[in-house]
Amino acid sequence: MKKFDKRSIVKNVGSSWLGLAVNVALGIVVSPYILHRLGDDAFGLWVLVFAITGYYGLFDFGIRSSVVRYVAKFHATNDQAELNKLISTSLVSYGTIGLLLLVVTAVGSLFVDKLFHVSPSYLGTAKILFLMVGTSLAINFPMGVFSGALEGLQKFYFINLTNIATTVTRCALIIYFLHRGCGLLTVAFITVSLPILNGVINAVNVFRSINLHISRDLVSRSTFKQIANYGSVTFMISVAQKLRFKTDALVIGTFLSSAAITHFAIGSRLVDYAGEVVSGLAQIFVPMSSQSDATGDRTNLRKIFVGGNRACAMITFPMTAILIILGKSIIEAWVGAKYIAQSYPVLLILVIPSTLMLAQSASGRILYGMARHKTWAYVVLAEGVGNLVLSVALVRPYGIVGDAIGTAIPLVCSMVFFLPLHMCRLLGIRLRTYLAEAFLLPLGLCVPMVLLLVWLQQKSAPHGLVQLGIRAALALIVYGVGVLWAVWTKRAWRVGDLSDETVSNAVAVGLVETYQQEEA
Repeated sequence: MKKFDKRSIVKNVGSSWLGLAVNVALGIVVSPYILHRLGDDAFGLWVLVFAITGYYGLFDFGIRSSVVRYVAKFHATNDQAELNKLISTSLVSYGTIGLLLLVVTAVGSLFVDKLFHVSPSYLGTAKILFLMVGTSLAINFPMGVFSGALEGLQKFYFINLTNIATTVTRCALIIYFLHRGCGLLTVAFITVSLPILNGVINAVNVFRSINLHISRDLVSRSTFKQIANYGSVTFMISVAQKLRFKTDALVIGTFLSSAAITHFAIGSRLVDYAGEVVSGLAQIFVPMSSQSDATGDRTNLRKIFVGGNRACAMITFPMTAILIILGKSIIEAWVGAKYIAQSYPVLLILVIPSTLMLAQSASGRILYGMARHKTWAYVVLAEGVGNLVLSVALVRPYGIVGDAIGTAIPLVCSMVFFLPLHMCRLLGIRLRTYLAEAFLLPLGLCVPMVLLLVWLQQKSAPHGLVQLGIRAALALIVYGVGVLWAVWTKRAWRVGDLSDETVSNAVAVGLVETYQQEEA
C-alpha cells in the first residue's frame, strides 16, 4: 500500500492550525474592538447580512467537491486533457452561477428591511451592505475553482498561508479605519475585497503548479455531467449543513432583533473555534480512507476510524472542558461582563452536542473517502430540517436559548443514535469496542485537568485576559503531561484487534456488503 507523505501531512495540518491560531488571536483582539466601535445594532446587522449571504454557498451544487476529487485523480494519472476540460467547464459553470447571484443580490437588497427587523436608522446601510457582500460572493464563485484545484493537488498549505496573510491585512486595515472614525460599510468593504485578492493569488499558484490550459472550446457536456453526478450528494449535505448551523441568525433576526443575534453569536462563535481546530486535523482522513478502500484494506479502514476519532477526541475534550468551566471568564475577558448572562447559556447548550460531533469528525471524512455518504446525507438533511423547525418553535417563548436548544436536540440525536451505529455496522466493529478504543483514553487524560480547573475556579475566577491565559495554560500543561505519557507508552497510537474476527468474519463481511448495496 502506498505510504502517505508525512511531511506533506504535517505541512497541511500545521498550516491549518497556524491559520486558526492567527484567526483566534486576531478575533480575540479585533471582534471586541469592532463590537464596541459599531455597537450592538450595527454588529448584529453585520452578522445577519453575512448569515443571509452565507446561503449563497448552496449555489455551489457540489461543483467544488468535484473539482477537488477529479483534479487529484487526473493529476495522479497525468491526464492533462481531462484536467483542462475539468477546470474550463467548472469555470464556465461557476461564472454562470455568479451572474445569477448578482441578480439575486440586486433584487434581495430591495427587501432586506421587509424580511428582517432592522433598525430604521440602519435601513440604507443594510441595503448597501447586502449589495456589497452579495456582489463579492458572486465574484468569488469562479475564483473558488482554483482553491479547489489546490486542495486536489494536496497543497492546503498554499491556501492556508495565503489566508493568513489576507486575514492579518484585513484586521490591520479594519482597526486603522475604525480608529479614524469610519463605520460599518468601510469594515464591510475591507472584508469582502480581500477574498477576491486571495482568489487571484490562488489562481496564480495553480498555474505555477500545473501546466493548465483554459479555453471555451474545452467546455464539455460529459465533464459537466461527471461533475454533477458526483456533486449531487455533496450538494445535499451542503444544504443540510446550512440548515444545521446557518439558520440561527436568520431565525433570531426574524423573530427577535439584530441585537439579540450579537449575544447568540458570541456564545456560538467560541464553539465554532473549537470545531475549526478539529477540522484542521480531520481533513487528512479523506485521502487516507480513500486509499485503504481502493486497496480493499478493511482492517486499516477500521484503524483509521478508531484511531482518527480518538485523535479528534483528544483535541476536542480538553477544549470542551475549558469552555464549560472557564466559559464565563472567557466571555468577560473577550467582549465584556454584560454579555455573560445571555451568551454563556448559549455556549453551554451548544458545546455538548458539538463535542459529540467533533469527537467523531473522522467518521464523516471516512464516509466521503469510501464514497458511502449518501445515507449520511439524508440523515444530516433531516437533522437540519428538525433544527429549523425546533428553533422557530422555541425562539419566541425562550429567546436565543430556545434557538440554541432547537439546534442541539437534532444534533445529539444524529450523533448518538445514528452515526456511531452506522459506522460500526458499515465497518464490521462492535459498538462497545469502538467506544472503548476511541474515547476511554481521551476521557481519562482529561480528568486531572478538569479537577485542577474546578479547584482553581472555586478559589477565584479569572476576569482578565492575562489571568485567563495563565489558568488555561496551567490546565493545558497538566493535560499535555498526560498526552506525553500516552505517546511515550504508545497508548495514544495503540489500537486493539479490529480484524473481521472481532465480530466474526461472516457477519462482518455480510454487514459491509449490505451497507455498500444500500449506499449504491
